[in-house]
Parts: sequence; C-alpha cells; structure tokens
Amino acid sequence: MKLTDFDYHLPPERIAQQPARKRDHSRLLVLSRTDGRCDHHRFYELPDFLSASDVMVVNNTRVVPARLVGRKETGGRAEILILNFRGEGQPADDGRCYDCLVKAAKRPRPGTRLFFNGGLKGCITATRDQTHTIEFNCQGSLAAYLQQYGHVPLPPYIRRSDSPPPVDDDSAYQTVYARHAGAVAAPTAGFHFRPETLTEIRKKGVEIVEITLHIGYGTFSPVRTADIRRHQMHAEWYAIPAQTAAAVNRAREQKRRILAVGTTCVRSLEFSARRDGRVHAGSGMCDLFIYPGFTFRIVDAMVTNFHLPRSTLLMLVSAFAGRENIQQAYRSAVDLGYRFYSYGDAMLIR
Repeated sequence: MKLTDFDYHLPPERIAQQPARKRDHSRLLVLSRTDGRCDHHRFYELPDFLSASDVMVVNNTRVVPARLVGRKETGGRAEILILNFRGEGQPADDGRCYDCLVKAAKRPRPGTRLFFNGGLKGCITATRDQTHTIEFNCQGSLAAYLQQYGHVPLPPYIRRSDSPPPVDDDSAYQTVYARHAGAVAAPTAGFHFRPETLTEIRKKGVEIVEITLHIGYGTFSPVRTADIRRHQMHAEWYAIPAQTAAAVNRAREQKRRILAVGTTCVRSLEFSARRDGRVHAGSGMCDLFIYPGFTFRIVDAMVTNFHLPRSTLLMLVSAFAGRENIQQAYRSAVDLGYRFYSYGDAMLIR
C-alpha cells in the first residue's frame, strides 16, 4: 500500500486544456476487469455496452463558482477557493466563516484583510495546514454574490483563463444533468453525456437514477502519507433519494448490473451499503476511502475519467479493476494519445 505504487508517467501535453468539441465525441477506453483487455471507442458508443436490465447512477451536483480574485490591503493579488460552501440540501449556513485555499505571493497570516469586487470583504481568522478560515462581510447571500462575481473553480492543471473564448467554462464545467448547487469541483465522468446520449440510453430500457454528492476538498486533497492506509479522507455531503435506493436494491436482488457514473457515485453507494449490503435512502457526510482490498457490494461497472498520479481517485479505480489492469490501461492510453483529467477522455470499466 505504498503511495509510489500509484504513480505513472504522463507527458504534460496529454493533459486536456479544453473539452471535446462535442461532449460525447471524447474517446472511450473499455477495460475488462476480468482479463485486463482494453478496447478503444468513442463515448457516443457507450449505449452499445449497456443492457435493458442495467441501472445507471449519476451525480446531479452542480458546481458553484466558488473561486474569487481579490487583493490584500497591501495591494497584492489574492485568489481564494471556498472549500466548504453549503450546497442545496444541506443545512443552511449559520455564519459567514468558510475554509478556503488562498493563493498569494506570500502566505497570508491571521488578521489579513481581503477585498473583492462588489464590496465583499474578508478577514483570515485562522490558518491550519493548507487551509485558511475566512470570515466574510457580505451584504445579502454569499451564494448570490458568487453567482454574480465568482469564477469557475478550474483545476490548477488547466493553465488558461476561465473567460471565453475559447471555452465557456460556465457551461462546459457542468454536467448536462447538474441540478443541485454545492460542489467546488465537478463530477467529470459525467461531462461526456449529451442529452441525446441519455435519451438513447433510456430508449434501450436502462433505468437512470440520481444521487447527490457535493464534491469538496476531500476528492482532490493530495495523499501525503507514504503508506496510503494512513490517509484521512475529508468528508463530503451526499444524499440518496428513496427512489434511487429502491431502484438499486431491486436491481441487486434481481442480479442486474449497477453502472456508476464517476467515483463520487461509487463512494456514495458503497458508503451507504456498508451496514448490511443494501443502499439506504438519506443524507449525511461521506468519508469513505476506497483503495485496493476494498470489497465492493453494489457497483458492477463504472464510467470514469483518467486520474492524477497518486490520487485517491486512482486508488479507487485500482481497487475496482485491479492495480495492474489500471496501470496497463493507463500506459495504453498514454501511448495512443488519450486526453487526461477533467476535460479529458473517458474509461468504461466493466
């Protein structure tokens, strides 16, 4: 369980800087869990790999424009990302203090005051590890302020502005089924679906159901322990509707396949089923860390993107498909020019 076991070489030019021209025209690597075989397709061919008896689970979270650019009292630039924004479905905010990442020329200290467009002010009240607690002075709703002044929280490996052209990230960095605002990063496996793709899947008889997991710092927080078992996942809020729980449990009883779109769906379903092997409707905080050796109770197949080296996401797919199979598939994807990470290509593991 060494961190170095989840490393691989990726040429920088393989990191996608913008999405495919059409969402479902991205490439699709189909990986067999049983023998490691890799086949290569386009995402619009996904319906060909589905059956009428399947249940497909998607994450309907919506990304909040939680990145703000401001300045310090000294005039220096300060860019922040709000990490624990309370999204739709969660209890209402009881204050104006949030945990944030802060990017500035010098590491800010408690007492540092920040100023943003539209009259928003903030003050750093505490600092721990890589995060800072900021108390905001906002006239009205912070959520409304973010919708007007916030920026799309693009990952740091996308090295361009979020202002169009060439890409309208306000729409591109959302799934077409995003409904409940609250994430600070997108469930990127869902980027590849167009409404037409979903319609074709439904016509095949596949039942599509939804969960919500508001992606926060936990999903992309780096693993800093040499032994990955010592890593502690940050908790993220999730909700599973009664209709979804019933559909998944019914399919399990009838030995039908459950296809999870993205690692967030995998984690939510498996977290819910830890007690007795059945998915339970409800909401709460999910801190499940999945790595090789984990026993999957619910998910039979998954759609996912290509993940960063040494990340918890790479560890999850390695647990699902086998580390050697994933390493081989990633080497093949690199050799064949696949595009990696958020705006990159997709993989179907079955």
